[in-house]
Amino acid sequence: MARFAGKVAVITGGSVGIGRATAVAFAREGAAVVVASRRADESEKTVQLVKDAGSDSFFVQTDVTQAAQIEAMVEKTMAVYGRLDFAFNNAGVEQQPSALPDQSEALFDWISDINYKGTWLCMKYEIPQMLKNGGGAIVNMSSIAGEIGFPGVPIYTASKHAVLGLTKAVALEYAKSNIRVNAVSPGAIHTDMYERFEPEVRETLINLHPLGRPGKPEEVAQTVLFLCSEGAGYITGHSLMIDGGYVAQ
Repeated sequence: MARFAGKVAVITGGSVGIGRATAVAFAREGAAVVVASRRADESEKTVQLVKDAGSDSFFVQTDVTQAAQIEAMVEKTMAVYGRLDFAFNNAGVEQQPSALPDQSEALFDWISDINYKGTWLCMKYEIPQMLKNGGGAIVNMSSIAGEIGFPGVPIYTASKHAVLGLTKAVALEYAKSNIRVNAVSPGAIHTDMYERFEPEVRETLINLHPLGRPGKPEEVAQTVLFLCSEGAGYITGHSLMIDGGYVAQ
């Protein structure tokens, strides 16, 4: 029997890449999937892939910087399925490397609002619904840039450090309420975000990963599913790196 049969997962940033791969992985394990994203066409394709994998799904257009939209997305999840078991707070944006004096306040606000504030807002509305059905599991998207420093991308790096701080604090707050909160911290993963980097940046990134290749979205997806599973039942407040050995150096 599929290990997540009868369960419901919400995935922000579910339109493409890691979010899409995780949606399909949840579907193959029997979970219904709510795809939340700003990108309608791509998200509807994810919904169809989930249905092709044998599970139910729908799309809610959601900007994670807007509290009302997140609240509405969670409320629709409850109206349709009556429960919320898993949340993968995956929506995020990257930063192109540049000198700090050249970085604008608008860039700071944009990255921080999506990567950090968006994660906080998602948990703010997800947790009360999880409490209604006795608990759940949350996985937040960080990065190896949440674990170590990267020159040229201080705003992104700080936002991902902040996600790990949120993850630890909220994990402690709800540990006795049967809500586990963890994070994944990928290295270079072959997604649209990765492809937006200049070729020389991509080559440098690959050379810095001991496994000598970018990770696959499906490899991150399987880690998210593990953290939501009974196999990770004693894991909370933890960041699991999926980095091809990068941070081990």
